[in-house]
Amino acid sequence: MSTRVLTGITTTGTLHLGNYVGALRPAIAASQAPDVESFFFMADYHALIKCDDPDRVEASRMQIAATWLAAGLDTQRALLFRQSDVPEVCELTWLLTCVTAKGQMNRAHAYKAAVDAAVAAGEEPDSNVTMGLYSYPILMAADILLYNAHRVPVGKDQVQHIEMARDVAQRFNHLYGQDFFVLPEAEVEAEMELLPGLDGRKMSKSYDNVVPLFEGGAEALRSAVAKIVTDSRGPGEPKEPEGTALIQIFDAFATPTERAQMRAELRAGLAWGEAKQRLVAQIEKELGPMRARYAELMADPERIESELQRGAERARAIARPLLARLREAVGLRRSRVLPGQAAADVPKAVPPLVKQYREADGRFHVKLTQGDAVLALSPGFESGREGAQWLTALKQGGAGAVSLAEAGDPGALEAALTALRQQDAERERAKARKA
Repeated sequence: MSTRVLTGITTTGTLHLGNYVGALRPAIAASQAPDVESFFFMADYHALIKCDDPDRVEASRMQIAATWLAAGLDTQRALLFRQSDVPEVCELTWLLTCVTAKGQMNRAHAYKAAVDAAVAAGEEPDSNVTMGLYSYPILMAADILLYNAHRVPVGKDQVQHIEMARDVAQRFNHLYGQDFFVLPEAEVEAEMELLPGLDGRKMSKSYDNVVPLFEGGAEALRSAVAKIVTDSRGPGEPKEPEGTALIQIFDAFATPTERAQMRAELRAGLAWGEAKQRLVAQIEKELGPMRARYAELMADPERIESELQRGAERARAIARPLLARLREAVGLRRSRVLPGQAAADVPKAVPPLVKQYREADGRFHVKLTQGDAVLALSPGFESGREGAQWLTALKQGGAGAVSLAEAGDPGALEAALTALRQQDAERERAKARKA
């Protein structure tokens, strides 16, 4: 079974070097592995928490999509989409909200930081807290759990949110008695973690200390690097590279040999100005070709839109069956006769029927029907055993877990699968009673 890896970036502006090193690059590299299924999304619902400028949100979505494509994302393998093009995430957010403790939300870093800032300014603790900010970790959990992602590449400051997503998933699974959700793992690149900005603090637009990724071209890159804070040691004086922002950024783009050489030359008296020029050249080797592709994409927005719509459809094909299972589990089901009610005058529903057969080409197929409707049809298999395994996977994981040659209404399909699971459970109970 493939491993699902999910990455999202909030659409409130253009990306900087820290976003590239901490999120884009490792996630794109991971997406190239043969056993990995990758999901890349623009978190535009999250953007609304801290940005009320619609033009900025719109522009950022396009710029971020172009950045991922320019950086080498293969959308034939990976999914690239906008969060808001998958409405199922909002419904899942509400289902998860209903099982999440308020006390857990009180401990979220973003909420605590907002409260601390308000208190320090002499304001009411919650004066600057919206419900979007407060509930942010639940929406993030829904982003992850909707696709049952196994790994989530994040910065060190986001690890808490992955832990919260695990807690929420476990609680939901326990309450409703099935393993609907896998428990995601945070993936932090061991060497880099958080890339420092020009002043040595975490690179962040809120600190105005970022190195731009593509915007402004090579000149903007040189200008930003020139502003990196260093000590006052002049040319010829030995310098201690460890712990400096310059060397940490250099490390993100250098090989082990290049890192060792830069450190040796600084300790031998290399001027900070010369070191900054070398840093620009080091970054430009990797980003220069990407910047050219980015410019081409930004000049062709229809190409970007086409990629995003295709990605959204693929994402929804995975999200719909899971959400149908969740709705069934929590009781948001199709109307039916309740236990204990008289049902003499109520026609019985036609039960789902599984048919296994061999076509003229010798391949085995599995068909799930209900009445005259074909709800699911498998691809052809070499053996009946493979067909049986496909049926088991369909029952356990829904349509998103198998390849379908044909599928009917997602809601009807999931209701039929639930009925088959109940039939299997009843047979197991009957066997247990006989034993």
